[in-house]
Amino acid sequence: MADLIEIKVPDIGDFEDVEIIEVLVAEGDSIDANQEVITVESDKAMMEIPADKGGVIKELKVAVGDRVSEGTVIALVEAAEGGAEDKQEEKPAEQPKTEEKSAEPAKAEAPKQEEKPAPTTAEAGSVSQEPQLKEPIPYAPDNKSGIRRAHASPSVRRFARELGVVLTSVTGSGPKGRITKEDVQGYVKNALTQPAAAPAQTGSAIPPVPTVNFEQFGDIETQELSRIKKISGKHLHACWLNIPHVTQFDEADITELEDFRQENKQMAKDRGVNLTPLVFIMKAVVACLKAYPEFNASLSEDKESLILKEYYNIGVAVDTPNGLMVPVIKDVDKKGFLELAGELGEISKRARDGALSAKDMQGGTFSISSLGGIGGQFFTPIINAPEVAILGVSRHSMKPVWNGKEFEPRLMLPLSISYDHRVIDGAAGARFTVMLSQMLSDIRKVLL
Repeated sequence: MADLIEIKVPDIGDFEDVEIIEVLVAEGDSIDANQEVITVESDKAMMEIPADKGGVIKELKVAVGDRVSEGTVIALVEAAEGGAEDKQEEKPAEQPKTEEKSAEPAKAEAPKQEEKPAPTTAEAGSVSQEPQLKEPIPYAPDNKSGIRRAHASPSVRRFARELGVVLTSVTGSGPKGRITKEDVQGYVKNALTQPAAAPAQTGSAIPPVPTVNFEQFGDIETQELSRIKKISGKHLHACWLNIPHVTQFDEADITELEDFRQENKQMAKDRGVNLTPLVFIMKAVVACLKAYPEFNASLSEDKESLILKEYYNIGVAVDTPNGLMVPVIKDVDKKGFLELAGELGEISKRARDGALSAKDMQGGTFSISSLGGIGGQFFTPIINAPEVAILGVSRHSMKPVWNGKEFEPRLMLPLSISYDHRVIDGAAGARFTVMLSQMLSDIRKVLL
């Protein structure tokens, strides 16, 4: 057996720690040099990574969802050596010279072997149905077991992913069986025109949403989702399906807090920072996380243990022209109000400019989604897994509040806290929410 050769990620420029979105080969496949083996996607672009050597893949070292950089081992390949193949080809070549009679049966057997793969139409039907039976889920991305015989360009692969089509289900009409965009469209049209078999409602299978031809009701315009919305949409969908959400609602009296903020707003501006209410909310949240550490945690991979984190990194949802992004501000517990205000303003600007790095959006332990600058009251924020809780903040408003003797105008801030009910029960959720409300009503308690 030939020695195994490592296929590594080559120099891919400024990209590092990029996510694998497709594995284009499987163990046992024969590949050529410069054949694409994986597809990666960064926050800037998507690219296919080729193998620098050919051979037979003996072991895959990566999978969909893994992150790779230059030098990461993708697979172990046994180099294709011509010696063994030449010996096999030499034997039938020598036999006709010595035994011409045996050559005739050999010739007769050859058509039989060629006829065996002939009924491709029946096999194609069974192959096209197999992925649907194995993966009855709304989004079926190509993986290392399903993409092994699919040949398509990155744009066609992207188009197929958007439609939820497993490329091995599609027969390519291009050169050497290459799949075109028209092949994918034809496959979808054919699937829509045929009566669908009742899907097996097992596991996490979800009934698909009916497909509607909206053009029959009037003029339409189709706009492609931004890359950020496509990526975040899949993540949010997974979070909503996998986490049992419970949302607790409350209001915080921030009358004194707002007076304090207004008194120091000009001082902060003179130092080049904008002292927003979100800065105080972040500090109050950290105080509550220290009192209730299960909110600053994550479930273990086997869902049998709780990983408590002793650092406090707060993700802040930022509305950008291309979609929602959640940069993370590290070590909030160790920073003062003005320092946090400066860092919050700087990272929010970079998010809107599309200049965030991967590290800027990693390591969060709790997230805050603030709609205070827009309006509304309460909403249900989706937990940003692997975190177990998220705070939603809406626009504050002046309301009459009974103080025991009379109604008085107070500035009330709506709070919406979603938490993972596998980790946090209702009583703990209520206590956390009440404490946060108390902290914001008297921000001096944060110092205790």
